[in-house]
This record gives sequence, structure tokens and C-alpha cells, in this order.
Amino acid sequence: MAVSGESGTSGSGGSTEEAFMTFYSEVKQIEKRDSVLTSKNQIERLTRPGSSYFNLNPFEVLQIDPEVTDEEIKKRFRQLSILVHPDKNQDDADRAQKDFEAVDKAYKLLLDQEQKKRALDVIQAGKEYVEHTEKERKKQLKKEGKPAIVYDDPELFKQAVYKQTMKLFAELEIKRKEREAKEMHERKQQREEEIEAQEKAKWEREWQKNFEESRDGRVDSWRNFQANTKGKKEKKNRTFLRPPKVKMEHVSDHPGSQAQNLPPAISLPASKDSFFPPTSTPT
Repeated sequence: MAVSGESGTSGSGGSTEEAFMTFYSEVKQIEKRDSVLTSKNQIERLTRPGSSYFNLNPFEVLQIDPEVTDEEIKKRFRQLSILVHPDKNQDDADRAQKDFEAVDKAYKLLLDQEQKKRALDVIQAGKEYVEHTEKERKKQLKKEGKPAIVYDDPELFKQAVYKQTMKLFAELEIKRKEREAKEMHERKQQREEEIEAQEKAKWEREWQKNFEESRDGRVDSWRNFQANTKGKKEKKNRTFLRPPKVKMEHVSDHPGSQAQNLPPAISLPASKDSFFPPTSTPT
């Protein structure tokens, strides 16, 4: 019997019991189908909708209980790896390759004792959560005077744990991806800052190099400038003083002009010889 309760299954108690029975029946059908070790069934199982989360549980991938020994893990891996090997499934090689990688990953993870312990801790956390939730639910139903539905069938309890475990694995995977994305972003940002710092340092080195190489040219240019400035100053200082230009005034012949008051102009001789007295010839 999968589910049992107190007397009466009417109302909400009956609907809950019916839901559990339907769920249990579906689980059994899936287990019966997957129990057949054929390549086709295993490829379908490992690539079914939601497989990216189902396959996070290595025990689920290999279809083994968490309590199995390492020898049983190796035996199961050999069975599944042969069934889903791409060489044996040429007509469905792409999906077979993905399934083979999933089986190989689960096997290697369970061989690592630290990784195996983490997987077992997740399964234990799922089991404790189901037990706690069921205990609290029974208290609430008893408080409300309703029949308490309990997990009497170990297989049904196992499936409830499996469901919660799958949820925990999915949450851990989501957090892992978020953490990786964050770390990748931080590494990218750090790398960009390093490149920027390297470019800045390179530019400063090139500027300093050009500055040192052009030092002599700058010094010569300054010296030439000073020499040219000094030469211009000396040339300016050597310039002779010239008398100011006399502005000639026009004297008008008009009777009323001021020319009437001026003394008569002196007529110069027509030639130089007539101006100077004749020199005597020595005898």
C-alpha cells in the first residue's frame, strides 16, 4: 500500500491520496521502462526533457543507490558506457555522444571521494527536508482535524526524496553558474584594467623616450632663439640718430601775406667760381 491515513478519504484527504497514487503509478512505469538495459531506452532517458537537471545527480545518471560500493559503481558504468557509446549507436551518434559524456562525468565524479561526499550530502539534505516537511504537514492536518496522509511505502518516500534532491542539485547548479559568471566578469574587468594600465605605462615610456631624444634639439632651438634675439638688439642699438626732417613751408606771393615782412631773399651766384674769390697763382 502506497498511502494510508486515518479513517475516511473524502474531501481534501481523498484528493491528496489520489494525487499520490497517480504520481506513484507514473514513477513505477518509468522505473519499469528504464529497467530494460537497451541502448535506445538509455539514450532516451539521458536526453529526456529536463535531463540537464536530472543528470546533475550522478547516482541518477548511473541508476544506482547512494549506498552502493565503488565496485558496483564501476560495474554499472561499464554497462551503461557500452550501451550509449557513439560507435554502437551510429544512427543516433549525436545524442549517444552526449549521453556517453554524461555517464563518464557521473562515474568520474563518484570516484572522487570529495565530490561523492558532496553528492551524498545533497541527497541527505533532500531526505531531511522531506522528513521535516512531512512532519510539519501532519501536525498542521492534525491541528485542523483533517486526516494525515503519510508515506507508508518506502518507494514513494524515496521518490519524494528524489524530487527534492533534484531540486537541490538544480539550485546548486544555478548558483554555480552565477558564481562562474560573476568570476568571469571580474576576471574580464581585471584584465581590461591591466591592459589599460599597460597601455598607459607604454605611452608614458614612449613620451619620456621622445622627450629625452628631443632634448638636444630643444636646447639648440633655444640657443638659436637667444642668439637671434641678441643680434636684433645689438643691431637696433647701433642705428645712427638721424636729424628730423624739415617741413618746407610754402610762401605765398600774395600782397597780404606774411612774405611782405620778410627780408629780401639773397640771390646765390650762378656758379661756384663767382661765389668764392679768385685764388692767386703763386709766382
